[in-house]
Amino acid sequence: MNQSRGRTVPNTKDQFPKILIADDEESHRALLTEILGVERYQIVHAKDGEEALELLEDGEVDLVLSDVMMPRRSGFAVCRSLKSNPDTRLIPVVLVTSLSASEERMQGIESGADDFINKPVNKEELLARVRSLLKIKQFTDELEHAETVLFALALSIEAKDPYTEGHCDRLSQCSEALAKRLSLTEEERTAL
Repeated sequence: MNQSRGRTVPNTKDQFPKILIADDEESHRALLTEILGVERYQIVHAKDGEEALELLEDGEVDLVLSDVMMPRRSGFAVCRSLKSNPDTRLIPVVLVTSLSASEERMQGIESGADDFINKPVNKEELLARVRSLLKIKQFTDELEHAETVLFALALSIEAKDPYTEGHCDRLSQCSEALAKRLSLTEEERTAL
């Protein structure tokens, strides 16, 4: 994905999706890489949660596969950080876990995880979930890009007419004031 004023735009057709695998065990990273190797994905590795967040800051990633239990920062914490950042909140996160208790799954859902994969990993299930989430991510990126283009067109059109110049900005300011008055959440304000 390319960044355009804090927003992602779709990969060009000659690029392959980039997947970040975060796991403290080399053997698990190698297994996931081998399974995903049948597809044409770019794979990057992180050996703990801190390294995963550094890689996410440095580069464009389309999907994160993260172990839950890692040193320095858990998969839950990585997911929370990712989902609370406007620039990375739309990146799908799959938590790879051996945890089966519903309490841990609830913690994963609350942290913003998009999906779960149980260890030991089933090859077909992993590939199907990754393909599905990458397709959703692509559609979301295309919508974000279309929104950016439409907003740019609206600004261009209003700049040509002195009567409507600044209308989009005024409308945005009024919407923001209304959202504050209604005590909307940050997510609801962003949607508005």
